[in-house]
Amino acid sequence: MSNKTTPFPSTLSPSGVIANGPITWDDATWILTSAFIIFTMQSGFGLLEAGAVSSKNEVNIMVKNVVDIVFGGLTYWAYGFGFSFGEDKGTNPFCGIGYFFVDSSDENMGIVFSTFVFQLSFATTATTIVSGCMAERTKLISYILFSFFNTIVYCFPAHWVWGSNGFLKQMGSVDFAGSGVVHLVGGSSGLVASLLLKPRLGRYDHGTDPLPMCSPANAIVGTFMLWWGWLAFNCGSTFGISGGKWQLAAKAAVTTLMASTGGGSAGVIISYVFQKRKFDVGYLINSVLGSLVSITASCALVRPWESIVIGIIGAILTLCCTKLLDVLHIDDPVGAVAVHGASGIWGLLAVGLFVEQEPIENLTGGLSGLFHGGGWYLLGIQTLSAVCEIAWSATTTFILLFIIKKTIGLRMDPEEEQLGADLVEHNIGARIGDPILFSPRPSASPKHLRPATATGSDDIAASMTSLQSNESLFKKRKGKPDRNEIQSISMICQEDV
Repeated sequence: MSNKTTPFPSTLSPSGVIANGPITWDDATWILTSAFIIFTMQSGFGLLEAGAVSSKNEVNIMVKNVVDIVFGGLTYWAYGFGFSFGEDKGTNPFCGIGYFFVDSSDENMGIVFSTFVFQLSFATTATTIVSGCMAERTKLISYILFSFFNTIVYCFPAHWVWGSNGFLKQMGSVDFAGSGVVHLVGGSSGLVASLLLKPRLGRYDHGTDPLPMCSPANAIVGTFMLWWGWLAFNCGSTFGISGGKWQLAAKAAVTTLMASTGGGSAGVIISYVFQKRKFDVGYLINSVLGSLVSITASCALVRPWESIVIGIIGAILTLCCTKLLDVLHIDDPVGAVAVHGASGIWGLLAVGLFVEQEPIENLTGGLSGLFHGGGWYLLGIQTLSAVCEIAWSATTTFILLFIIKKTIGLRMDPEEEQLGADLVEHNIGARIGDPILFSPRPSASPKHLRPATATGSDDIAASMTSLQSNESLFKKRKGKPDRNEIQSISMICQEDV
């Protein structure tokens, strides 16, 4: 059977790659396979976030990752894909028109559906980034509404950069796989969410050091899953393997891996130096992820040694931004603002510095970066892209969350926040070994307070805790728990000699 080709509208192309020729069956297989792998990144995000938060909120954060797909996917099908890649009458440099409630039965059915699945994975990723910033203090019903409407935040920047007549694309903006469109948009939204929600209870009462992870092992497993998914994220953005696209996909794989090795190495060294010869898990995870975000915009356009430089700088920026946010008391439980926001900006700017004219698919439109004799133009356009995406995502996210805050409320009640979202939202009781409240940090004194936990030596107390909380607080979800009940569930702080 021959591998036939079918003409398709170039407006459906992310990154501008497939605008030069028709798509083949092999290309469609590549697109769908990449989309399926990218979809598994939700598992990675979920494990990473569940490992980074406290144990009383780990189930809730996983549920929010499911919500991102369920409700975000529905709205992306209804209007998000159309505003990004529609090409009917009325399409303009700001947004597309068409492909609403995605369906097709003509000769373009394959490319329409495969592109939709691919872009849906990108859209849900942009929303999931925000869930980490809102962790441990956001009501689930409020987050569901946010996830349902957050498609608005993502779909318009996608058109500006990847739509056939998007105004940034027409000016020469280059964002191969989404450092700006996906990660910077998500990071900017996350920053606004963190500012509106304010820090978790007790977060900065005893310093700015990170709180201990619930499960560092789960967080590392989640990082591996994201790492694997990132290869599909970047390589799949060639949107095929026919012609010269397979060469770009291979190059993207090499630069993606080399950038992450450079960033990870930087994280290990920085942790060893500044953490008194300890290898901090958070440093390692965030440095690897920051480097991956940084290379996403230019992965098919730079050389391997340049990708290492880009990854190292991205990792350093991520770690510095994480510390700065804590100094400013901006509470981001999983470091998403630094990883996706700061590194997303750097990823866009790196295009304007390191890329050179790409002859295979003309991805840069004949432009080169500053370090390859292209002058300042591309760097200026990349800066403009970053400014536009930050302004749009921050403004629309603020409006959306402000409306939710003023109607049904955004943040959990203090008593419920102390109990944890697993118990409050899902009726999952306290388990043996779970700390309930944040602990005061050790002082210079040899004696300091720590939170009591339900330990193996006190099974009865643990069972009573779970029983009391379930019966008195959540039988019919009527009323709020009083402070005496909170104290019984929190248990008593013990003196650690």
